[in-house]
Amino acid sequence: MSFSSLGLSDALLKAISKKGYKSPSPIQAKAIPPILNRKDVLASAQTGTGKTAGFTLPILQILSQEQQLHNRPVRALVLTPTRELAAQVFESIKDYGEYLDLRSAVIFGGVNQKPQVNKLRKGVDILVATPGRLLDLHNQRLLSLAKVDILVLDEADRMLDMGFLRDIERIMSLMPKRRQNLMFSATFSKNIRKLANGILDNPIEVDATPENTTVDAIKQKVYRVAKVKKTGLIIKLISDGNWNQVLVFTRTKHGANRLCKKMNNAGISATAIHGNKSQGARTKALAGFKSGSVSVLVATDIAARGLDIPLLPHVINFELPNISEDYVHRIGRTGRAGASGEAISLVSADETSYLRDIEKLVGLKISVEIVQGFEPDPNASTEPIKQGRSGSRSRNKDQSSSRNSRSNREGKIKSSNSRGRRRNRNRRR
Repeated sequence: MSFSSLGLSDALLKAISKKGYKSPSPIQAKAIPPILNRKDVLASAQTGTGKTAGFTLPILQILSQEQQLHNRPVRALVLTPTRELAAQVFESIKDYGEYLDLRSAVIFGGVNQKPQVNKLRKGVDILVATPGRLLDLHNQRLLSLAKVDILVLDEADRMLDMGFLRDIERIMSLMPKRRQNLMFSATFSKNIRKLANGILDNPIEVDATPENTTVDAIKQKVYRVAKVKKTGLIIKLISDGNWNQVLVFTRTKHGANRLCKKMNNAGISATAIHGNKSQGARTKALAGFKSGSVSVLVATDIAARGLDIPLLPHVINFELPNISEDYVHRIGRTGRAGASGEAISLVSADETSYLRDIEKLVGLKISVEIVQGFEPDPNASTEPIKQGRSGSRSRNKDQSSSRNSRSNREGKIKSSNSRGRRRNRNRRR
């Protein structure tokens, strides 16, 4: 199958060819036709499957073929859970829309709003946004959603995990009721289907990969190890293997910082990416990792969500996630585009139940190894770590930014059923 067979315009085909793509990925082949036919779509696709082009290409075509409105109001809105994902979607729209007369912009917290506002005032056809900054600017009457014709919820499952449901509902109320709705999620969980039922109108369902399964190309392995020996083991594995590009997951931002410091002291170039890092620091860390000047990127689940790192050979779970689906998200960052990849998990006694739940989810008994000198503690308790479903306090802290401005608190989650506190929740990312 070719991109031209999907009914895309010459301008889009030219942009696709310039990027070097010759044939659509499965999610693109399944999602693009119904979107072009103006159907609502519910799509299951993980990061790395080409899902972004799956909705940006047809949106660009639809808007380019419609009559341009005076002052260029926002006609398509793409909501994403994180700054990094918003920036990546925006870059995709710019690349594919290179030969079209369409304007796009991206808005998110953690940076000065003035440049974003200046761009909005000039007129924008396609807006990519995180919920917090979007509602913030709307409350300041600096943007309008009254002309939105297409809504995209990208990584909808993560938006629900991060507590954005009320923000999504608020944003929905600001748009016309008659519009096209597209929802992309890694899984079709009960919560996602419930959300979809309230937003989508008789949607077409497309599924690029079997639900809640891991990529066949990924080699999964568990190292049983004493909790206090994890740092020594991960340094040994990376050093002995001479691995030059490794994505490591920790539960908390403080754990990420500690691990980075110890790796750098051991001669391994490492940097951390999490919610307490400024946007500039996060961008610099990711650029260094992609260029090869940094060998190890240590990340938390929230900060890593949406990171697009092609041909990543190694993912290490320094700590297992207590939500099994997060394991699938994590290791899905390797083994992409037909390349092989390796996912390693360092598992201590208190993570035993997490490992059991993960194996049940992926339908696989993961092979276990023990490295001499880094054996598990036979006397350690197998009771799981005390924390809430989403990492409790540590994850919520990780989702907050370090500055004091409203938009820089976009990652912070507050739970309250009181309507009087809605304005505070609008400051989340």
